[in-house]
Amino acid sequence: MTGPGPGPVVVLVGPPGAGKSTVGALLAERLGTAYRDTDADIVEAAGKPIAEIFFDEGEPHFRELEQAAVRAALADHRGVLSLGGGAILAPVTRGLLAGLPVAFLDMDVAEAVRRVGLDAPRPLLTVNPRKQWRALMDERRPLYTEVARAVVSTDGRTPPEVAQAVLDALELEQR
Repeated sequence: MTGPGPGPVVVLVGPPGAGKSTVGALLAERLGTAYRDTDADIVEAAGKPIAEIFFDEGEPHFRELEQAAVRAALADHRGVLSLGGGAILAPVTRGLLAGLPVAFLDMDVAEAVRRVGLDAPRPLLTVNPRKQWRALMDERRPLYTEVARAVVSTDGRTPPEVAQAVLDALELEQR
């Protein structure tokens, strides 16, 4: 199954640990389509993990790679697409998402700490993760909301429940 027009049938955005990869794979299965993750595209192209890109070349270089990966995926992919947590920081990316079936997977800080953990290899959450996560979400929540056609809370829900909530919110038919 593919979307009615150009671009992915669903685009997932949200903070680190929201379950974009897990929910994205479930959505692709339910919709009978392919799943793609722009973070995985970046890792494959760079030949190293995102944390190493941040460390070796810095966040600005990573964001350039991310913008290119998102642009390519939005142009080429017709299935379910997950974007990295910070992809929406780029105005160009937010513009590319306009009019697309975007779902923002939202969660509160307690859920984030439970899921992401305090020692996970997430470059932006290395020191005082609770405080940094709150600051990150204060900055990003308005941007996630701006690009989203649907906001789906993941708090207290299993990945299959979140996937169903996305399907319902975007009024997509399962296969």
